[in-house]
Amino acid sequence: MTDFLARLWEGMASAGPVEQAATLTGVLGVWLMIRQSLWAFPVGLVQVSLSAVVFHEARFYADMKLQAVYFGVLAYGWWLWTRPSPGPGPLRVGRLSLRGWAWCVSGGLIGTTLWGWYLAGHTDAAMPYRDAFISSFSVVAQWLQTRKKIENWYGWILVNAIAVPVYWLGGMHWLAVLYFLFLLMAVGGLLEWRRSARTSGLPVAPLDEAPESAGAPGR
Repeated sequence: MTDFLARLWEGMASAGPVEQAATLTGVLGVWLMIRQSLWAFPVGLVQVSLSAVVFHEARFYADMKLQAVYFGVLAYGWWLWTRPSPGPGPLRVGRLSLRGWAWCVSGGLIGTTLWGWYLAGHTDAAMPYRDAFISSFSVVAQWLQTRKKIENWYGWILVNAIAVPVYWLGGMHWLAVLYFLFLLMAVGGLLEWRRSARTSGLPVAPLDEAPESAGAPGR
């Protein structure tokens, strides 16, 4: 336990100001998303921008490029959640149809294959397909989050559960602890959004259908 705390403190102390800012905005962004706050999007845009700087300085160029994808998905979500709609009230939490599940799983696996092929052929990644799996399903989870689908939290739970031991065994102990915190927050987000869905009483909505309403969420 003493060794664990020592490594954790060492990781915190060695992190630069940009890394610390990215960490804080990351935690804040997830908390705001659990609350379905519109502020989650500008905070998320700042966080991925800071992460891109961190990855660039570390020469993790594949991860840096991935932040641009997150940026685009977050920008889309911000637009979607504020888009005028004839329906009353804010965009409400919904569920995926079986067709939506099939599209998401297929997209994640195709992304894993293509991104893993790129990493294997153009980078010195030690485990390119593992990294590609985490990245691809993170994008899928982020997309579902912008659409207010409960299943996004299952995606984040899966991704974070894999990322924790990967980063810990790789010696990035502070990052592993951060992703463990994200894992716990994802479980909390799942429970909160399920409660919200039960309250709204909405039926299952296919992924490829437009939301029933899209007013601005409560802050």
